[in-house]
Amino acid sequence: MYRGFLFVMLLSVIFAAITPSNADAQKKKVPIAKTWSGSVDDEKAIKPEVVTSAKQLEIVWKAWGVKDEMPKIDFKTDMVVAVYSEGSKLNIAGASLDDNGNLTVLGFGTRDLRPGFRYVLGVVSRDGVKTVNKKPLPQD
Repeated sequence: MYRGFLFVMLLSVIFAAITPSNADAQKKKVPIAKTWSGSVDDEKAIKPEVVTSAKQLEIVWKAWGVKDEMPKIDFKTDMVVAVYSEGSKLNIAGASLDDNGNLTVLGFGTRDLRPGFRYVLGVVSRDGVKTVNKKPLPQD
């Protein structure tokens, strides 16, 4: 009974967090074209919020020890955004762009902590993006 109550409360909090308020009315939803997810054992490994070049993606791919082939992405028109969690499950909830060019990327996951971290990477358009989660885009 207690677990069911906690589950319902967690879903309520997640729903409230991703439901737009009146202040978010000017935000435009940005589609996430493709995603990749996985787990990294090294908790201290790099965790960039955004990747804007193939060189940066290669650094991340090697640092995380990803066995799959690195995806081909047209970084002239697109970029890769990321969400992270120490919980066992993680999903990317969505991305939205405000009138000032700030792309907000949200994720949601479980609260059961595990060693290392989980990640979800998503490809989004660079069109109109000046910052991601209020941080400047990295220099190539």
